[in-house]
Amino acid sequence: MSNDGPLGAFEEVVLLAVIRKRDDAYGMEVRREIERLTERDVAIGAVYATLDRLEAKRLVESSRSRADGVSRRLFRVTRGAIAALAETRGARDRLWRGVRLDEVVLASS
Repeated sequence: MSNDGPLGAFEEVVLLAVIRKRDDAYGMEVRREIERLTERDVAIGAVYATLDRLEAKRLVESSRSRADGVSRRLFRVTRGAIAALAETRGARDRLWRGVRLDEVVLASS
């Protein structure tokens, strides 16, 4: 995992969207994938800021691609990203283990 600590929730979402988009993982497509799956609006600036941060952490790499006269910055995950995602998923699974939402005692409001 990166020396910068565990993945944030949005970093995890962006990495998963990059993986899902494969060879079409440029900023706008990553955003569309996130919006499609989470059913929430996402600012393109937040996606690019997160992709830049993930690149600084060496969890994604980018390259320029030109197709049909359009230049795009394509992203792909690194081995470090796979390790970080596995660690994040493991931590999340451990947190959920034994939790039953139907047994949660709610505070009165």
